[in-house]
Amino acid sequence: MITTLRVQTSGPGLYDFTAAVEDALSDMNLAEGLLTLFVRHTSCSLLIQENADPDVLADLNEFFRRLVPHTDEASMSWVRHNSEGPDDMPAHIKAALTQTSLSIPFRNGAMMLGTWQGIYLFEHRDRPHRRDVVVHIGG
Repeated sequence: MITTLRVQTSGPGLYDFTAAVEDALSDMNLAEGLLTLFVRHTSCSLLIQENADPDVLADLNEFFRRLVPHTDEASMSWVRHNSEGPDDMPAHIKAALTQTSLSIPFRNGAMMLGTWQGIYLFEHRDRPHRRDVVVHIGG
């Protein structure tokens, strides 16, 4: 089965969409298999990350902001691609450093995530976006 989930963002940060993935998996009623997620954009990414302490998400967002600042900062003067704003090329770099797809096994109809793990879309652009995540479920 293949379906697409839409994740609405409101700017940079990590957006938990674990429940939407669980719902898609539940609709299939499969006992076990492999779930694959793929984001269809080049300026955001996917992460499996801690879902208990929101400081983890804030710290990750801040780390990547410092690692790859906007192109209007002096340290980024080497960047050529800036036609879509100072956040665009940094968003592409952040997406290249992270992941655009995830694979998660499931058993008894439930993802085999760890106790404190959630699935996140990591938005790297400043303005809101609607991001499409393709979900493939194979049993």
